[in-house]
Amino acid sequence: MSKNRPHARRAARSRAFQVLYSLQFSPSTTLGDVRTAFLEMPDPTDADMDENAETREEKLYGFAWELVEGVWSNVKNLDSVIERFSQNWRVDRLGKIELTLLRLAVFEMLYRADVPPKVAINEALELSTRFGDAKAKSFINGILDAAIKAQEAGTLTVAGKADA
Repeated sequence: MSKNRPHARRAARSRAFQVLYSLQFSPSTTLGDVRTAFLEMPDPTDADMDENAETREEKLYGFAWELVEGVWSNVKNLDSVIERFSQNWRVDRLGKIELTLLRLAVFEMLYRADVPPKVAINEALELSTRFGDAKAKSFINGILDAAIKAQEAGTLTVAGKADA
C-alpha cells in the first residue's frame, strides 16, 4: 500500500460527497446522468492539469466513482438503514449534507469489504467537520455507531446485496 493511498482515498471521498450532494438538487435518473455529473464536477486537485481522455478515465474508474455509483445504485437500501437508526427522524427530514454523509458511510460499511467500518465512520466525521454543521457530527456519529453495532451483532444485513 502506498503512503499516498489514505490521502488519495480521503480526496476521493470528498469528491464523491460533493457529487452525491449535488445530485440531491438535480436528481439523475440514469447511471449515464450520474457519470456525466461526476465527470463535470470541478476537482480542485487537478485544476491546473490539462485534462485528457486518460485522466477522465482514471477519474471514472477510481475509488471516488465506485463510491458515487455504489451509493446511487443502493440508495433505497442505504436510506432504510439510516432511517432504522435515526430515531424519530425520517430520511426526507434530514439535512442534505448529513444525509449524503450518512449514505456514503453506510455504503462503505456494508458494501466495501476493503474499508473497515471504523474507517468509514471516521471519514464521515472528517467530511462532516469540513462540510457540515458543528452539531451534525454527534448526530452522524450516533447513527453510524448504532449501525456498526447492529452489523457486528449480525442484525444488520444488506438487502439486495449482490455477492461479488
